[in-house]
Amino acid sequence: MNQTGLNLAAISIFAMTLSVLLGPLLNISPFVPAIAVFGVLGVATLDSLQWQGKFGSVALDWFASFSSEHRDRVIHHEAGHFLVAQQLDIPVVGYTLSAWEALKQGQAGQGGVQFDTQELDQQLQHGKLSAQWLDRFCTVWMAGIAAEQITYGNSEGGNDDRTKFRQTLMQLGITASDVAQRERLAVLRAKTLLQDHQSAYEALVTALQERQPIESCYQAINATTGT
Repeated sequence: MNQTGLNLAAISIFAMTLSVLLGPLLNISPFVPAIAVFGVLGVATLDSLQWQGKFGSVALDWFASFSSEHRDRVIHHEAGHFLVAQQLDIPVVGYTLSAWEALKQGQAGQGGVQFDTQELDQQLQHGKLSAQWLDRFCTVWMAGIAAEQITYGNSEGGNDDRTKFRQTLMQLGITASDVAQRERLAVLRAKTLLQDHQSAYEALVTALQERQPIESCYQAINATTGT
C-alpha cells in the first residue's frame, strides 16, 4: 500500500478508536464504525492497487482544503517552484493547486507546477546530466520547500520533491552523503533567488491565488522588474 493509502488507513483506525470510546455516549452501535472502517480500508487497498493512490490523494487533499493555512502553504510552495524556474530559464507549462485539479488534468499526485523537462529527460536517457542542468533542476525541485521556510519558518510539503530530487541524483550515481549535501545547497540557492526577487514572488502568489493562466503569471512577475 502506498503512503496515501497508509494515511487513509491511519485516519480510519483513529476514527474507529474514537467512535468506540464515544459510541456509548452517543448511542452508536459498535458495528457501525467497524463496517465503515473496513469499507474505507477496502477502498484504500483498491486505490493503491488499481488507481495509483489518486482517490486517496483527492480525499486527503479535500480534508486539508478546509484549512486556510494549508491552502496558503500550497500556493506559497508552488509559487516558489514557479518563480525559481522562471529565473533559471526553465519554462513553466502549467500548474494545479490541488489533487482534484491534477486529477481533472490527468495527472497523479497532489498537483503542482509542471515544467518543460524535455532537455532533462533526454540527458537522463543517456545516463548523464550536465552540471549546469543538474544545478538548475535541483534548485527548482527544492524551491517549494525553500519558499515555505522563508514564509512560515518551516516546511510541511515537499516529500514528492525530495523523492524526485534523490531518485534523479541516485540514478546519476551520486552517493547518498553527496545527495544530502546537494539538497541543502539547492535549498540555499532557491532561498537566495526568492529573497532577491521578493516583489516578483509576492505578485506571483497573488496571481496563483486568483488562478490566473500561465501567461498572466509571467506578466505579474515581469511587471515587478519592468520587463
